[in-house]
Amino acid sequence: MFDKVDVLVERYEQLTQLLCDPDVINDSAKLRTYSKEQSDLGEIVRTYRAYRDAEQGIAEAKEMLSEKLDDEMRHMVKSEIDTLSSRLEQLSSELQLLLIPKDPNDDKDVIVEIRGAAGGGEAALFAGDLYRMYTRYAERQGWKIDLIEAHYTDIGGFREAVFSVQGRGAYSKLKFESGAHRVQRIPTTESGGRIHTSTATVAVLPEVEEVEVLIHDKELRIDTFCSTGPGGQSVNTTQSAVRITHLPTGLVVSCQDEKSQIKNKEKAMRVLRARLHERYEQEQQQELAKERRSQVGTGDRSERIRTYNFPQSRVTDHRIGLTIHRLDAVLDGELNELIHGLITAERAATQGVPQ
Repeated sequence: MFDKVDVLVERYEQLTQLLCDPDVINDSAKLRTYSKEQSDLGEIVRTYRAYRDAEQGIAEAKEMLSEKLDDEMRHMVKSEIDTLSSRLEQLSSELQLLLIPKDPNDDKDVIVEIRGAAGGGEAALFAGDLYRMYTRYAERQGWKIDLIEAHYTDIGGFREAVFSVQGRGAYSKLKFESGAHRVQRIPTTESGGRIHTSTATVAVLPEVEEVEVLIHDKELRIDTFCSTGPGGQSVNTTQSAVRITHLPTGLVVSCQDEKSQIKNKEKAMRVLRARLHERYEQEQQQELAKERRSQVGTGDRSERIRTYNFPQSRVTDHRIGLTIHRLDAVLDGELNELIHGLITAERAATQGVPQ
């Protein structure tokens, strides 16, 4: 493992020199390519250097033990060796995981689709909770949220919300959110105090460039109409909303969030490209029959990746068996513990080591 890391560290240092070269600085394409490569190697290099520092610390502490020390100092040195040894083991595991090849989509922006499923109005309210949860998480990551399409209900929440998340590593973290999310709580309209179970589905699609999915104008039918819902007088009375139908596949995408018809069309095309890219990938993997269900499932109450239990203030991710008793914090966007657990499980499975 360390031979491979040494090669990567050498490449990282070479890139550092290249990025100071005037010829590279004046070549935007090379500058962008080398900067990204160096950034991708950064975490490996930092972890490796921390590993070497811990090794050196252990060696220095063991050397101290060979000297004449009083009992208190000897105890402190031994404690330091134990701490550094534990740190060394942790860093070694992290390095093994970091060396596993990344998903090629990990650095891409994403399109997220949330829909209320089983549970009627309560499911729509829960879909709204999930939207706020992802919005808060994105804010904590320094990412940008752009609402593309939303269908509100009279009592609040969403029948459907589609939005983009733009930021480094967005797909690498949010891809684990795809699936059916289940909520257990007492609805405000429930006079008997009974706990109801509802679900909302989430689909996370990597956003793709035009060159990755070629769409011809003749394959599209574009309709315009007046927007509905919140947005002000000008949004609701002009033909600014756009509905795009991809004729070869029958996929339909609409957007009415912007006052500008041009901007709505641009947003709708982004969603269409992401959905087509997903569809084409499924075809390549011979999963046509599953189509989008491979991500969101049926939305049935018994099908879930995660449960949010309000009476017990707990969140359980069923894929990795992780339960967190901080429901309010999770719904406020504190998803790091869940997402880090899922990333670790995925990398361990890819490497073929036990979790």
